[in-house]
Amino acid sequence: MSWIYPVVLAGCVLATLPLELVLKARVYARPRRLVAALVPVWVVFLTWDALAVHAGHWHYRHLLGIRVGDLPVEELAFFVVVPVCALLTLEAVRRRRPQWRIDDEQR
Repeated sequence: MSWIYPVVLAGCVLATLPLELVLKARVYARPRRLVAALVPVWVVFLTWDALAVHAGHWHYRHLLGIRVGDLPVEELAFFVVVPVCALLTLEAVRRRRPQWRIDDEQR
């Protein structure tokens, strides 16, 4: 059993939390938009991971040992934490540099 993966994920969350709280990135404040951004990631990559693990193409070591199906909870958390951190970064940049268009907003 190893806590390295969860600690790294927690570090990612803690490192990007000021982007929400200080720079007002508003990622957590818009849950529908957040879920809409996360669902395609979950569908594609969790399916890919589950199929690859089930087929024996790869496996996970040095984790907590808690699994949902074939996937460790750390892997499930990864596909929430990393995209949220990326969205926080993108929205913080957008907040600080509004002239940089990202082309997902209304014209």
